[in-house]
Amino acid sequence: MMLNSYRKPSLLARFWLWLGHWLGRLLLLLLVIGLVGWGAASAWFAWQHRGPVSAVEQIPPGEAAMTQDVIQTAVRIVDQHRESTRYLRDAHAKAHGCVKAQVQVLPDLAQALRQGVFSEPGKIWQATIRLSNGNAYPQFDSIRDARGMAIKLHDVAGKPLLDDRQGLHEQDFVMFSHPNFFVSDVAEYRQNVAAQADGKKVMAFFPGWDPRNWQIRHLLIALATLSPAPPSPTQSTYFSVSPYKFGDANAKFRVAPDPDNCPAYTLPKQNRDLPNFLRSALNQQLSTDRVPACFVLQIQRQDAHKYMPIEDTSIEWREQDSPFETVASITLPPQDFDTPALNLQCDNLSFNPWFGIEAHRPIGGINRLRKAVYEAVSDYRHSRNASQ
Repeated sequence: MMLNSYRKPSLLARFWLWLGHWLGRLLLLLLVIGLVGWGAASAWFAWQHRGPVSAVEQIPPGEAAMTQDVIQTAVRIVDQHRESTRYLRDAHAKAHGCVKAQVQVLPDLAQALRQGVFSEPGKIWQATIRLSNGNAYPQFDSIRDARGMAIKLHDVAGKPLLDDRQGLHEQDFVMFSHPNFFVSDVAEYRQNVAAQADGKKVMAFFPGWDPRNWQIRHLLIALATLSPAPPSPTQSTYFSVSPYKFGDANAKFRVAPDPDNCPAYTLPKQNRDLPNFLRSALNQQLSTDRVPACFVLQIQRQDAHKYMPIEDTSIEWREQDSPFETVASITLPPQDFDTPALNLQCDNLSFNPWFGIEAHRPIGGINRLRKAVYEAVSDYRHSRNASQ
């Protein structure tokens, strides 16, 4: 006679089976709800953000007063982050170096792209480029952060936009390593930077208990902006984020690495535990190994029939709506840039998208804000440093 070896599951085993089955169904339900919510949010965003858009600036009421508030906050940040011997910038405080560069307009540039400093095909501009981290206080390069590139073309003909820059003959392009910004306009910037200055970074995107005022999308942009450090500043892509005039059109700028037009080079592995390894990487290539670095300078023209707004810097202009077009090449030649004298000169050098000519006038709310804030903070910082 064969014994029946089947045993009925214990009460505890049955409970765990039931719990696993119930949790599985709950997770499936949450997944479905999440997908439906994501689809609905995407549809709503697409409906809210569709063309056509204005091709001219639209200044909201109260912007001047909000700008004054931002200036006061920016000065407060400069005071908070000062070092014992100097006052730092309110953003992009830490430079990896200021380097000499040549910016050459494409010899065969299309007629429609021959605007401003790009009017003369083949023209070579001498330039100074500052490469930096985005934070308002110098920190280890390994910490997630935005990275910046500021370009200053020298000996640029034409009347400067600012009366106090007459005779300086320059054109600046200011960029950082993400295509869109984590605020839309001056009002949001004022609220965001005030919260950060008060040490309430979370409140920068959650200004109150009302969920309608929460800025989840902008928080995600900010998190994406704080990216891991690249191997070298020469291996990042940089974006103007905000728009400029480009002759009669509006455009954004982008600078992207172009290693194919430079000698082949493999950067030796850097010690990422060092606080300034990005400066070391730049020094390794340009000063030690004497190998140039190459980029392309590109523009993306606004198509006002697409959703490419000029007053909302949180919106990325999609390449399928308007592709980037190369207008110039940039070469960083071999050079020695990391000396005490040159580093002090770099620290005292100011970059501003308003340092330029009418053909490349900055436009949009964030650029209007930059004009006032950059001037005020730069004047404050230089006056304080001069009195040390």
